[in-house]
Amino acid sequence: MTIFLNPGTEPAYQRAVRDLRTWGHNRQGLAVALVYGPVSAEDQLYHSKCPVEQRSVTALAEALDEIGAHWAVLNPCEPGFIEELASYDVALSNLHGPYGEDGRLQGLLDYLRVPYCGSGVSASAVAADKILCKRVMLSLGVPTPGWSVWSGGPAAWTGRPVMVKPPFGGSSVGMSLVREQADLGRALTDAAGATGDDVLVEEYVSGTPLTVGLLELPGGSVAIFPPLATEANEAEFYDADTKLDIDSHGTVAVRIADLAPEVLGEIAQQVKTLWGGLGLRGSARIDFMLTSAGRPYVLEVNSTPGMSRDSNFVVGAATLGFTHTDVVLAMLHEALARAPYDVPLPTPAFSSTTSTREAAVLRRSQPLCRASTMCPCADS
Repeated sequence: MTIFLNPGTEPAYQRAVRDLRTWGHNRQGLAVALVYGPVSAEDQLYHSKCPVEQRSVTALAEALDEIGAHWAVLNPCEPGFIEELASYDVALSNLHGPYGEDGRLQGLLDYLRVPYCGSGVSASAVAADKILCKRVMLSLGVPTPGWSVWSGGPAAWTGRPVMVKPPFGGSSVGMSLVREQADLGRALTDAAGATGDDVLVEEYVSGTPLTVGLLELPGGSVAIFPPLATEANEAEFYDADTKLDIDSHGTVAVRIADLAPEVLGEIAQQVKTLWGGLGLRGSARIDFMLTSAGRPYVLEVNSTPGMSRDSNFVVGAATLGFTHTDVVLAMLHEALARAPYDVPLPTPAFSSTTSTREAAVLRRSQPLCRASTMCPCADS
């Protein structure tokens, strides 16, 4: 049974920090694959607009240097990615959205027998799919705003504001707050994208956005960070530009939420239910909306929290005494302490034929990459 540590258990956190740092001293030279590249629309936006010094990958690289790890950034868009990935002791992914946190990368790593930080295939897939995650929330009895799925055709309008969300991806990319029926059609089309995906139409619940981080510690206990209240000062809701804070205007105020004990207890119960019900591991961040009546509703589950130094997840960890490097150590510890994925499959063998085939596929995709100003090919 998972032991959850709530805020206020300082001795347990102090022991965890000591244990992590002691463990880290014995991991000099650990070979870490830092997986990063603009694969999804979310990461493309992040790569193109977020200054290098503010990126998660920069902060992660600095933490790995402090640990004494041997690391390299592996870009999934580059030839030889899979073969190189298989040569590392552990993978630390900084990919978000499709192909990064939706179970596909995790399945590849399982097949390659490479340990990796964070949740496995099923939990990653469910958390990344907003519609599927909503269905799981309902089955677990977790309160979440009412919702429907739009699959094309005429859209129903109830007369109340709604949040229109693409089914995949984070950082509020493609999300719209719709207050008027005349704006609904365009919002749905934008969210569906070129592939015509189903779209999540969620009742708009006003209130204070809250976010709660969870971090798995040595021994299998899980720290629940204090809920942070995030308030967008210059935006109608916590949209993509506000989250990235591209111009460094400080348009988001983040503070420990001042909540009544019964509200804290309800939030803690919901994050415990989701952690166990989805099978999350390593780290996660769960986003809420707290109404003026004090009712918390779960909005989303993030199985790969942002790891920049100013990210909500890292700020939450700091309130418990964990440095950024301590958090990275905890993620690496969980990955390497986990029982290895072991089934009767052959050890993947790479040949010149395989590399040539992969290179040919990538060459065929190059014209599309060069047409995009957000592709890493433009930086190489």
